[in-house]
Amino acid sequence: MSNQKVVIITGAAGGIGKATALKFAEDGYAVTLCDLDADTLQALTDGIDKKYGTRCLNIPGDLSDDFYLQSIIPKTIEKWGRIDVLVNNAAWRTLESMRTMEMEIWEKTLKICLTAPAFLTKWAAAAMEEKRTGGVIVNVTSMMSERPSGTGSAYIAAKGALESFIKESAVTYGRSAIRVVGIAPGYIDTELSNDYLDPEGRNISDQLVTEITDAIPLGRGGKPEEVADAILWLSSESAAYITGTTLVIDGGFKPNFSKYSIKKLQFPEEF
Repeated sequence: MSNQKVVIITGAAGGIGKATALKFAEDGYAVTLCDLDADTLQALTDGIDKKYGTRCLNIPGDLSDDFYLQSIIPKTIEKWGRIDVLVNNAAWRTLESMRTMEMEIWEKTLKICLTAPAFLTKWAAAAMEEKRTGGVIVNVTSMMSERPSGTGSAYIAAKGALESFIKESAVTYGRSAIRVVGIAPGYIDTELSNDYLDPEGRNISDQLVTEITDAIPLGRGGKPEEVADAILWLSSESAAYITGTTLVIDGGFKPNFSKYSIKKLQFPEEF
């Protein structure tokens, strides 16, 4: 078994997943990359190899496919001989309320956003226990599980359940030196933040971003790299006593009561 640490990242082809892959590669990890988009995944691998000389294993596929899901851990062990970090980042959702939600969409969302992370956690933790290496499992949840929009019922249900699963898993695997933690991003500039449409199909993402940013104390959205930095830190020895909890990365949006445009009306000299 090599001494080089190994990370598995789902949803690795873009956004937070891509930024995380680059951060871990820069830090010297061997990287297993999982995503539905095989071509973009290969381009990322080529870029990582060229920039960092880091070894990568691509496993493209659909996390809603049981056969694919069950292949990720064995292929990683076969290639690298160990797993040190699992980053459950992949997500899928539709934008609709419970009024229009079909059971098929509900089940697919939960499969990708909850069932896949849960069982990848189970199988990765089993490999860590067998190798006696310990490890870290990072689940990317969402600030929306506590500040819901009313337009993502299945996604928010899955992310809320994932928050509970983080706590449960931390208790289950803690004595095996396996830490389980969460990252809950707020508004981050990714593809999932730029697909908001009105009933006529016009993209209204810019309007939504303006509204959200007006309520963010730091006055801007986040960058995927900022989330990736936190994931890398939580996976490091610097965070060795952190488990069973979730770090919110939202620029202060969650605890803020009112938009800054309203604050300025009340206190124009202060805001």
